[in-house]
Amino acid sequence: MENQHFKNILELNIAIFLISTSGVLGRYISMPPPITIWFRCLLAALFLGIFIWYKKIDLKIANKKDWKTIILSGLFFGIHWVTYFYALQLSNVAIGMLSLFTYPVITALLEPLFFKTKLNNKHVFLGILVLIGIYFLTPEFNLKNNYTLGVIFGVISSVFYALRNILLKKKISNYNGSILMFYQMVTVTLVLWPTLFIFEVNPIANDVPALLILALVTTSIGHTLFVMSFKNFSISTASIISSIQPIYGIIFGLLFLSEIPALKTLIGGFLILLTVVFESIQSKKV
Repeated sequence: MENQHFKNILELNIAIFLISTSGVLGRYISMPPPITIWFRCLLAALFLGIFIWYKKIDLKIANKKDWKTIILSGLFFGIHWVTYFYALQLSNVAIGMLSLFTYPVITALLEPLFFKTKLNNKHVFLGILVLIGIYFLTPEFNLKNNYTLGVIFGVISSVFYALRNILLKKKISNYNGSILMFYQMVTVTLVLWPTLFIFEVNPIANDVPALLILALVTTSIGHTLFVMSFKNFSISTASIISSIQPIYGIIFGLLFLSEIPALKTLIGGFLILLTVVFESIQSKKV
């Protein structure tokens, strides 16, 4: 039991580390967010399709109700990614990622409505602690600047991410995580296809390797591992543990984009890390 719990925690943290590359990649890629996400999903669907074929995983979905849930969760996922990448491009890695991380609080509040469980006061408290950390990490708000718009897009993104995760939680016990991710990637690819005729598609040379990393490492591997973690943790627990993601993202931003965090950022990061450690310990007792 001890070893299994450690393995589950390790897999979840590996997923979070890989997903955290999205911040620096979202800032680095020069194309409009809808186009970036279209390429991301197209390539991810290809990588996941190859993996599913190699592993001979059955792609069959049991019934129409499951199809509706998977497609709806895919739509929510697409909205989450597009708004998140707008948040990154309007502000910076820290603002974009940290505004997104209101989603553990939203998840903790919404999950009982979907699963008819009692609201866990511990999750609400930890969510509030995460928000305090985000307050310290965020520069002062000005309603007339792009940072504020970035925060707004980030919060919108967090709502759809929370809804998508909650919907998938109901299905993850019945299907392999790679299948759910594959169908979501196909859904977003089809929905965003018309944007190719609305926005300019003109990737520069440096965009290509970044898109490949985004599709393979961040999406196909990272997000699939994260979805699979729903079998071992509640959505609220997985969400709060994943609050370490902005810290990884800020480090990537520092290393690759020279975005230097301020003292307030370090204070907020400490609070978020404290929350992650506490939740990791508590989840072992559940």
